[in-house]
Amino acid sequence: MDPDKIKELNRPKGLPFQINKIGHIALHVRDLERSAKFYTQILGFRVSDAYGDTMMPGGVVFLRCNADHHGVALFPATDAQLANAGLHHLAFEVSTLQEVLQARDHLRRHDVPIEFDGRRRAGCQIAVEFRDPDGHHLEIYWNIDQIGTNQHARPAEEWKGATSIEAAIADPVNGQDTSLS
Repeated sequence: MDPDKIKELNRPKGLPFQINKIGHIALHVRDLERSAKFYTQILGFRVSDAYGDTMMPGGVVFLRCNADHHGVALFPATDAQLANAGLHHLAFEVSTLQEVLQARDHLRRHDVPIEFDGRRRAGCQIAVEFRDPDGHHLEIYWNIDQIGTNQHARPAEEWKGATSIEAAIADPVNGQDTSLS
């Protein structure tokens, strides 16, 4: 793959629609009740709906974190749809850096192993990464870079990876206010 060639790809002129945000994610899970408990009790989602076997074989759970009906839908995994198939990770935005720290502490209190906390490179968001009971890679993050009116992303030489949230706070990227007060 040629990254420079990929970066030249653009939205086609005249496309009759505009995608504005990631609306929801649907996951295949091994145990609907276990996963619903994780997403509600550990991550704070609320159940909007739940289908039993009469509505859909195996059932479905719809979860929300805002006014949208659902941001996450949980479907039972079958032999044909293995859990984790096709998913790299799912990221949840929070409003403050303090919330990322609180999320990390909360996950630790619930014995959820942390796979990474700190700042990756592109996007420069400060995050905590972990897995749900089915091994789906999840991220809770704050302050992802925004693309300005000039349509340019932060140049790679301004990225600052950090292998802990504390290191990311101590050495912020340009324009990232990591003060906690």
